[in-house]
Amino acid sequence: MPELPEVETYRRFLDELVVGETITAFEVLDAHVLAMEAATLQTALVGQTITRTSRLGKNCFLHLADGRVLVLHFGMTGDVGAYRDVADMPRFTRVALHLGSGLRVAFIDPRKFGRIRLADGVAQYQQAKKLGPDALDITVDQLQTALGKRKTLIKPLLLDQRLAAGLGNWIVDEVLFQAKIHPERVASSLMPAEVGRIHSAMGLVLRTAIQHEANYRHFPASFLIHAREWDDSATPGTDKHHYCPRHPRTKIVKTYVGGRATYTCPKCQPAP
Repeated sequence: MPELPEVETYRRFLDELVVGETITAFEVLDAHVLAMEAATLQTALVGQTITRTSRLGKNCFLHLADGRVLVLHFGMTGDVGAYRDVADMPRFTRVALHLGSGLRVAFIDPRKFGRIRLADGVAQYQQAKKLGPDALDITVDQLQTALGKRKTLIKPLLLDQRLAAGLGNWIVDEVLFQAKIHPERVASSLMPAEVGRIHSAMGLVLRTAIQHEANYRHFPASFLIHAREWDDSATPGTDKHHYCPRHPRTKIVKTYVGGRATYTCPKCQPAP
């Protein structure tokens, strides 16, 4: 599922291709991914110049010359691509933006859970969707205030996009592992120093993932993500990836917190 690092990678890809370009056509191949009428989008977009791109959490924005933004949300399987000839159109392309340069930008989505819509601006969209600050931009004071006296478990709270936009399941597991906090700690039980560790870990995990263009196989061996059953890239041909990178004799434990698969080290992250 595209999380913040994937969407930032998509945004940087789009930024190189679309900024300064004029939209000459809005081609709809499957309207399932549209959150508004195709005709409304076509009327609003054709002839508009894209002035810049931005991102908030898992949402990517193409800013238009008239001040509005085209919002791309990638759902579970969304991606972007570029091509010139119809024969080269990526498989599962649902919508294509035709640009003045002759390039076409594809919104790719095999499972069709992504959504494309127009908004008056990023701030208006953020308010309408009740999104918190971007997880890369939230300050430690904002995080402390958001956690405050909450009696909620820390993992589901961090997954709540109203607190910080962009954190997904594996990211929260990684953040809590790096911060040495158990996912079932109640938020109000966290000391300021522990909140500070969570904040620092958020920056570390997100920036590392973006640096490696969200390719988890290139993440440091010290990351918990390699302990997930589908990745032995840190220790190929062995089962060492099932053990804590800090404590090689301690096996990573898989449980469920808030209905979500959760990975923890029982030694690094003592249960409350």
